[in-house]
Amino acid sequence: MNIDLDPKTGGTALAAVALKQLNAKVMEVFRSLAIDKRRLPASQLSERGIPAYVAEWVLEKVVPGTGELTAEEATKVLEWAARVIPGPSEQNIVKHKLAQGQAIKILTPLQAEIQIKKGKEPERVAQLKLLGISDAYISDNLLEEHPDLLRQGMWGVVELGALKDGAAVLSFQPMQANVNLNLYKEARKKFTLHEWRALLLTTLGFDPEAFTDDQQTWLLCRLLPLVQKNMHMMELAPKGTGKSFTYENISPKVRLISGGNISPAVLFVNNANSNWGILARFKVVVLDEVQTSKFEKPEEIVGGLKGYLANGKLTRGGLHETASDCGFVMLANITLDDQQRPVKNSLVEELPKFLRETAFLDRIKALLPGWELPKLSSKLLVGTDSPLTVGLKSDFFGDALIALREDLVAESYASRAVKLGGEKPYRRNEEAVRSIAAGLMKIQFPHGEISPEDFLTYCLKPAIQLRQGIWDELYALDSEYRQYESRITPG
Repeated sequence: MNIDLDPKTGGTALAAVALKQLNAKVMEVFRSLAIDKRRLPASQLSERGIPAYVAEWVLEKVVPGTGELTAEEATKVLEWAARVIPGPSEQNIVKHKLAQGQAIKILTPLQAEIQIKKGKEPERVAQLKLLGISDAYISDNLLEEHPDLLRQGMWGVVELGALKDGAAVLSFQPMQANVNLNLYKEARKKFTLHEWRALLLTTLGFDPEAFTDDQQTWLLCRLLPLVQKNMHMMELAPKGTGKSFTYENISPKVRLISGGNISPAVLFVNNANSNWGILARFKVVVLDEVQTSKFEKPEEIVGGLKGYLANGKLTRGGLHETASDCGFVMLANITLDDQQRPVKNSLVEELPKFLRETAFLDRIKALLPGWELPKLSSKLLVGTDSPLTVGLKSDFFGDALIALREDLVAESYASRAVKLGGEKPYRRNEEAVRSIAAGLMKIQFPHGEISPEDFLTYCLKPAIQLRQGIWDELYALDSEYRQYESRITPG
């Protein structure tokens, strides 16, 4: 069963009956990697502060099954969560049990580091931030078995015990998402483009019927930093459009920072202990609410970012240097008028001054027009009345997207197909458009089968729009850029 769309009406033409039929097709093709997205909100697991990729793993572990969550299943999940997911007020209860010699199992993020001090044996230290524990013992065997514990950390079920000198990680059962990229590509061949886009949006928790074709595209563009190395983006929108919703629920390899102080040590490297910052350890770093965030040493931050965004090299004061392919995303609120259009002539006017520097903005590849998306509400999310409710499990989907970073089919296609027009096109514009178009191809056509017409419509044109948003700002702010073409056009 394939669904055809009326191109004039876009995504909204997907008939409810066809979407209901698509539920069965998704389950048939993806089997255990698919899940009914209505099960998550009914479980109330998100109220315990865990992201969707963890909560869906819990559901599969505790109450595997299909369809909506029953009352009995919901009760079973909540009872399991009460035992295994401690709340902030239960830190001391957990520590009290450890002090009494009890071994306990909890679901938590776990991160480890090696502390090397002069004249002392190296120490292996585990951090369980949800419990306020920063110095638990962890064995070499666990670190060798799960090396990501030393990178960005991992979610899983941790068995904790107590030693004479503190807590110890006795065992660790990580969330497992087995990704076979070839099977993922083969599965894509069984769907039409519009079926696939509907499936991706449902996977992200959105009801595809609630959005126009253009709005669907902008929502999918939020996935670009996962599939493309060093994809640096900015999304500007009013409050309540769910800018951070996708990033906080997609993968443990995505780090969202919302509020708090942002320092060079956090982003780049801590010169005091030589620990690399989050741009070195994660695949995507997202700064939320940047218009009100507190930045320590802003000149040093923007200087370091300019170098990193340009060449992927991380350094600080010349003391350390490494390469990273981490994507950098900034999310910010802007003011709109009654017509839901930006009030300010310059879209970046409400950003901190040091982030409005044109040499910095030039290195941001894309500006996502979040003001064209509706404010997030229950009507836009997968719910009881949604015709399409089955999507891919979030942990599997996030890992599949990141695995596509290593796939070069789209890169090769875009390098041949993307040439900008005009007498004097700007090099960085062409590089950005090519990278964005390749990313959109990976998201929508991971199997590599695409017609020139579809590439133009669903990859190249949106890529030009995203880069044009940045180029318009540069063109208005700095006369240096006015020697080049004002409009980005395909060659």
